[in-house]
Amino acid sequence: MDIEKARRIPLSDILERLGVAPSKSSQKEEWYLSPFRNEKTASLHVDIAKNIWYDFGEDKGGDNIKFVREYLASVGQDSTVSAALRWLGNRVGGATLIEPIPKRGKSEKDTKLVIKSVQPLHHIALVRYLKSRGIPLKVAQKYVKEVSVYHTERKKAYFSIGFQNEEQGYELRNPYFKGCVRPKYLSFIRGTMTQPDGIHIFEGFMDFLSVITQRKGESLSNDTIVLNSLSCMKQATEFIKNCGYSIGFSWLDNDTAGQKALKAIDAFIKKEGMIHKPKNDIYAPHKDVNAWHIHTLGLTL
Repeated sequence: MDIEKARRIPLSDILERLGVAPSKSSQKEEWYLSPFRNEKTASLHVDIAKNIWYDFGEDKGGDNIKFVREYLASVGQDSTVSAALRWLGNRVGGATLIEPIPKRGKSEKDTKLVIKSVQPLHHIALVRYLKSRGIPLKVAQKYVKEVSVYHTERKKAYFSIGFQNEEQGYELRNPYFKGCVRPKYLSFIRGTMTQPDGIHIFEGFMDFLSVITQRKGESLSNDTIVLNSLSCMKQATEFIKNCGYSIGFSWLDNDTAGQKALKAIDAFIKKEGMIHKPKNDIYAPHKDVNAWHIHTLGLTL
């Protein structure tokens, strides 16, 4: 199960699977006896609309993935994000999904791009653009969509390749346009291993697609984070922390900003007790993975 679908599973369904019924309930909220300990007074609060929880007895809370991770840790099981997603897929996979609530705040006000439609990638101009970057359609269709957006200031419509992040924003690319539909956030792709022990970190999704293409379309066995911007480095470290990975593979750019980010990632990974395996030597002296990939194919932009 992917993160987007997992986050839409109601917490009430998860608690029901654990055999926990609400002690008090209304249209907006529910109170439960915490499954993390024995108690007589319900201290676990669930906000139904936002699908988030808060345990007043433990002074902690979060979304439903965080809840499953806490539960798995309390029963002595693997509590990584991947383990939580597997548990949700196996135990609550048939639950009714709730629709995500639009986020409010600065990021929403700042955006000038409005999504008009999202569909499978097929437009010939976008297919040709991907081909010029060395990415075959068959590979791209597994990870990106065709997104039509409207620029509210320029009064102009665009169609672009769209790569979704974990907060339902999109990175947008076409031959003449580069932008994003906020919120800006990282993207997470699960590996094929049942219990991945490593995490790949890419700067952009073209780099990620380049590696998949080099592997003849074969998915990576370990999990992947695509930063989408170096500004999302802090989000990535928070995402990786305490997830149980033992190895970090970095695929950052070979420019000044990328090298600075590489040092930060190296320090973080080692602090977490993980092994760091930078992949820069593979695509040096090229600026990034996609530039190297294009070179290996004998293409020119």
